[in-house]
Amino acid sequence: MNQRSHKGSWFSACLLVLALTLAGLSGCSPTDEGSSAVNETPQGGAVLLSMANPAVQSAMAVQNRHTPTLMANPDVIGTAVTAGDDGKPAIMVLVLNDNAGRGVPAKLEGVNTKVVLTDRIVAMGKPPSGTSHTAKQTPPIQLGTSGGWRYDLANGYCCGGTLGSLIQVGGQKRILSNYHVFEADIVAGGNSRVAATGDYIIQPGLIDVACNAANAQNVATLVKTSSLPNNNVDCSSATIISGMVREDGAILEVGVLSSSTIAASVGQLVKKSGRTTGLTRSYVSGLNGTVSIAYENECAGGDAFTKTFTGQILVYQKRSSFLAGGDSGSLMVQDVTTNPKAIGLLFAGSTSLAIANPIGQVLSFFGATMVGI
Repeated sequence: MNQRSHKGSWFSACLLVLALTLAGLSGCSPTDEGSSAVNETPQGGAVLLSMANPAVQSAMAVQNRHTPTLMANPDVIGTAVTAGDDGKPAIMVLVLNDNAGRGVPAKLEGVNTKVVLTDRIVAMGKPPSGTSHTAKQTPPIQLGTSGGWRYDLANGYCCGGTLGSLIQVGGQKRILSNYHVFEADIVAGGNSRVAATGDYIIQPGLIDVACNAANAQNVATLVKTSSLPNNNVDCSSATIISGMVREDGAILEVGVLSSSTIAASVGQLVKKSGRTTGLTRSYVSGLNGTVSIAYENECAGGDAFTKTFTGQILVYQKRSSFLAGGDSGSLMVQDVTTNPKAIGLLFAGSTSLAIANPIGQVLSFFGATMVGI
């Protein structure tokens, strides 16, 4: 969920260049509903269902067997394993309309299904706290802030997202964000260039400096790894420039992380710090998500490819209050006060759901570890 702005204007309500089949980021909203720092908690707030649970593993196996058939209907846009009304694992089926929902069986091989109606439009939000996540910071900067590729403009628009967190790759400390925030420009097209290793990553992103990179600051250099379309993660990284980024990896309103990570569980309380909605909280609503997402080939560019992700984390949200356009690249962590552990890298969503790559998959792709204590 990157975001774009028309060149020459300060800010546009138009949504990210990234066209998500699941998230449906394909429109604009003239209103600002704001966003809540604390979302609704899981019903019952009680049981956590982890992927180590044998009942969850059994439900995932059933889900995987039936997902291709369910998603043969174009109005069924994803599946996951969640907690049913009885607290037992159930198969979540994401649908775009009631007709699609009526076609979903009540049970699949004895496992209850849970139909969730989602949508294609995201309402934009502003940070709910007094901390600005879009302002130009005095170096060394904290992360969870606006940023992106220095040259991310084309066809009269500029784009940007969130500089998420700090990772260690060999002897390098790198900023972690999404592929579609740092390196999705893959055709010369509207700006006569493509993203390349060594290109500058800036803070704030172009969308927050009137599309003029001279008003931002270079904080890192891109290491192009092309995670998409051939991998199961939407991620990219950039080597920090000495003195420009806090080397402890501190994130705005979150602080310094633990160097350890943790796997997601259904019902787990989480938070994130991002460019658009700032510090927000929610809970994990589904595991092992299968979702299809369409990408563009540059800021305001044409369709490039559609990618079906598997094994993703689904997070509840209400009216885009946890994740909105421009929050792409945010790190999702435990909702604890001190040194939280990373859980996932956020990259997509609808008004009712947010999607994250499991952090273990992301770190494995880079051969990296989290920077923390």
